Amino acid sequence: MKLTVLGEGSAFSQKYYNTMYILEADNGRRMAIDFGADAKWAYKEAGIGLQDIDAVYISHLHGDHIGGLEWLGFATYFNPTLSRPGLYLVNDLVSPLWNNALSAGMGSLQGKVCGLHDFFDVKSMIANEAVEWNGITLQPVQTIHIMNGFQFVPSYGLLVTQNGKTCFITCDTQHAPYQIQDFYNMADVIFQDCEYLYFDGKPLKSGVHAHYEDLKTLHDKTKAKMYLSHYQDGLRENETDESVQEAGFKGIAKMGMTVEF
Repeated sequence: MKLTVLGEGSAFSQKYYNTMYILEADNGRRMAIDFGADAKWAYKEAGIGLQDIDAVYISHLHGDHIGGLEWLGFATYFNPTLSRPGLYLVNDLVSPLWNNALSAGMGSLQGKVCGLHDFFDVKSMIANEAVEWNGITLQPVQTIHIMNGFQFVPSYGLLVTQNGKTCFITCDTQHAPYQIQDFYNMADVIFQDCEYLYFDGKPLKSGVHAHYEDLKTLHDKTKAKMYLSHYQDGLRENETDESVQEAGFKGIAKMGMTVEF
């Protein structure tokens, strides 16, 4: 299997596209991991067409992770040569994805009332249960992203495993080493949510993403496996692969880079 970075920017990035990945199985099948509002341009730049997207995994319901689904759903629906893409997501995201996000634009076609299953082959996942996809094991990992009053808003990173090799894609997460250190330990490679905000030279922490300064405090063995992604415009202007490697990290995630297992 191999994992390719299609975008590495935060929701506010105007340079690097929303953070998205494409996972390719040994048989050539491709799964998109998150599908943000910048997807149509990121996929065009990567030379990947709609016919090449077999499935999508959605980590949570922010626009920079789901904003391209309306385009994908309509574009495949109206093309008779294409089938519905598989849509993998944890079951507590299924109803909110449709009712709170997609139904306003996709709920009605001329003469027809639609639902999520009209556009996607929905594969509802269960927390704490892995699924197999084309010889690859997918295990969702709930991360701590944001609180809505007194409860967590569901957000799920992904452990991707084949032949004893594991990649941990955190998707959006606060700095929470005590909660996800076990998953860091399981991984051979990590793609880590990393915000990069400063004001007057001091870290400006949003509280909903792991800040670069906090990530630098992680154990050396963890950082050595970690590519930094989902960052604001500014990280690559102020840091280089060499500088983040001097801080102990594996490097900076960049569009087009591929990790093969």
